[in-house]
Amino acid sequence: MVDRECVRRAQAGDREAVVALLRELETPIYRTAYYTLGHEQDAMDAAQEALLRIYRKLNTFRGDADIRTWAQRIAVNTAIDAARRRKDVLSLQEDRINGGSPVERSAIYTDVREAIRRLPEPQRSVVLLRHIQDFSYQEIADTLELPVNTVKSHLFRGRKKLMEWLSDYREGGVSHEV
Repeated sequence: MVDRECVRRAQAGDREAVVALLRELETPIYRTAYYTLGHEQDAMDAAQEALLRIYRKLNTFRGDADIRTWAQRIAVNTAIDAARRRKDVLSLQEDRINGGSPVERSAIYTDVREAIRRLPEPQRSVVLLRHIQDFSYQEIADTLELPVNTVKSHLFRGRKKLMEWLSDYREGGVSHEV
């Protein structure tokens, strides 16, 4: 975890602090980009762009929120911009889906990815930050600059849609309507 002193030193131009800060943020930012874009190379490009934006905007960080939250806001926006440019799809890691044959897991993976991709943008980001990044409601609210109750509402609606679209899996069937 990055402490406030490291952030303060990085803002003051301490090269070692900047490197330490960016290294600490690198993995979660890459993870956000990967789950948003679904392709390793696209995620690496988006993560690199996000880290560069963080570096360039570091002097604008006021410390009102945790540095992780502030950085994730930049990462989410960078990945969304990249997805819009590429008209790409969202993805979940295939190894997060358990059970079944490789063919069944692939079908589930495809259906879940497509279902998440179909969510409206606020719901999509909230679902990804909550279930992929394990952010708290407050961290999501800070990242997306939304009230906590709005985050909860988007998460509830997003989960409800996903459950509806993927209901055949809960009933033991295979959904082709996603």
